[in-house]
Amino acid sequence: MAERGRPRAFDRDEALHRAMRVFWTCGYEGASVSELAQAMGINKPSLYAAFGCKEELFREAIALYGREEGAPVGEALAAGRTARGAIEMALRVNARSYTNPDNPRGCMVVVSALAGAPENNPVCRFLAENRRESEESFRRRVERGIAEGDVLASADPARVAAFYATVMHGLSIQARDGASAAALEKVVDSAMAAWETVAS
Repeated sequence: MAERGRPRAFDRDEALHRAMRVFWTCGYEGASVSELAQAMGINKPSLYAAFGCKEELFREAIALYGREEGAPVGEALAAGRTARGAIEMALRVNARSYTNPDNPRGCMVVVSALAGAPENNPVCRFLAENRRESEESFRRRVERGIAEGDVLASADPARVAAFYATVMHGLSIQARDGASAAALEKVVDSAMAAWETVAS
């Protein structure tokens, strides 16, 4: 039996990429459904039919961002020969990514967090969980460093991870405010100069 109805007249993956850029630029609350639909090249009913609602579209866009923009950071953490080197590499990858002229500035997960209305609390919690996952990846890398002997056994992995995750989020805000890649690299230099104290 033939399928009923017309096939979707748009590329879902391309539409999701376009929506991701709108959210990345405007944040969750700042991106209207009308603006999203226009950027995606579809009408509102098609948006709802394909993605359910604005929040579900946003969650898919964040997942896409994680796969595409987050992958190099994960690779840096895995490839670094020491925990210090891996975290430094991850921060520098982000410093370049956050200032890439081909993309909106900053980290989508950080800049989208400006969702203050009570009805958007689920989105705030979702973004907070995403940020915690980034911090957890730092913690796991420090624990690996302790196991491999390049981090002091006395170091507190959670403390180290919290410090460098905070630096990472700060880089995003600085980039959003117009800081250059070179300026962010200097922040990374300062953060890594504190390694011996933070990881003691």
